[in-house]
Amino acid sequence: MADAAGRKVARFEVESELARGGMGVVYLARQPTLGRRAVLKALRRELDCDPREEQRLEREACAVAAVHHPNVVGVYDCFRWRGRLFIAQEYVDGIDLGSALTRVGRLPARIAALVALEIARGLEEIHGRGLVHRDLKPGNVMLGRGGEVKIADFGVALDARGPKLTRTGTALGTPAYMSPEQIQGARLDFRSDVFSFGVLLYELLSGALPFGEPAAEARPLLQRIEGGHLVPLRRLAPDVPRGLARLVHRCLRADPARRVHGPSELRHRLERRLGSPSPVDARRELADWLAAHKAFPAARGRTVRAARAREPGPGLSGRSWAALLAATLLVGALSAGWLGVAATGETLAARAWLPLAERPILGGSGASATPAVP
Repeated sequence: MADAAGRKVARFEVESELARGGMGVVYLARQPTLGRRAVLKALRRELDCDPREEQRLEREACAVAAVHHPNVVGVYDCFRWRGRLFIAQEYVDGIDLGSALTRVGRLPARIAALVALEIARGLEEIHGRGLVHRDLKPGNVMLGRGGEVKIADFGVALDARGPKLTRTGTALGTPAYMSPEQIQGARLDFRSDVFSFGVLLYELLSGALPFGEPAAEARPLLQRIEGGHLVPLRRLAPDVPRGLARLVHRCLRADPARRVHGPSELRHRLERRLGSPSPVDARRELADWLAAHKAFPAARGRTVRAARAREPGPGLSGRSWAALLAATLLVGALSAGWLGVAATGETLAARAWLPLAERPILGGSGASATPAVP
């Protein structure tokens, strides 16, 4: 499918090629019978005849198909077309979390915690199904324009209850986000994903990796992790509440037994500190912040519709429009003050956890711009 656009694959019409890697290729397609877009994933042609790789792809499809959760990318089908194996899965209108970080930089504590809460909710369901993701990182988390947060790419996921396709001593995943036991190729359980979650959240809050890039220092990555050689989170991001920083550091402990017990505990702790937002409220707040900070590339056709929506109607006078504009600017300024400005002092930093409606209005000069990350 060198020229993929316009090709038919079973019940799907291919629109474009999204990505190509060492193992597979991903296409954006449309399913006319249901009027929806989908993502098609297939092995590279040179691997089509490798039964072991096909078995991995089929296992991925079957494992993810059993997970039905709003924070996990869903699988629609697994089928063969002209001798080639395909997975059809949910299309998310947005970008991956890694690309969002590149566009907007590190996230404010509350926004990062909301993203982490949604990931924890999805991870809780994944672990409940007996799966270990093994490659949790920003590039494998999708952000939708509606504030959706979805865990994706189960290509190296491990079914803890099923047969192993990976030999002991073989490490699969992305080194910068691997737990120490994963780096060593040891047998894994759900606590390995907790470590990766900690690396991801540390990066969201600070813009840096806790133990640096794998080859950035002379000391091997595994030694840095086991020796606890990481920069304290609040040294890079002083605006992060202490409770959140402690939670991140607990996830990053080398000994699995000393980490946060699992995504259920992560979810409970984040919900308590965030004011227990519902999934709908979390999505709404994330969507508003991401749109305000231009986290997404402009979508074709959205700019014109948005401009038309802002045009004044005939029923308001010029004075009314001026009053409405002033009120809008005031609300926007207050919101920006809580979302984009870091309060100094532990008490003010803790208030950033509260939902917007419950936050007290700051007076005086007790706020300062969020410090840049070195």
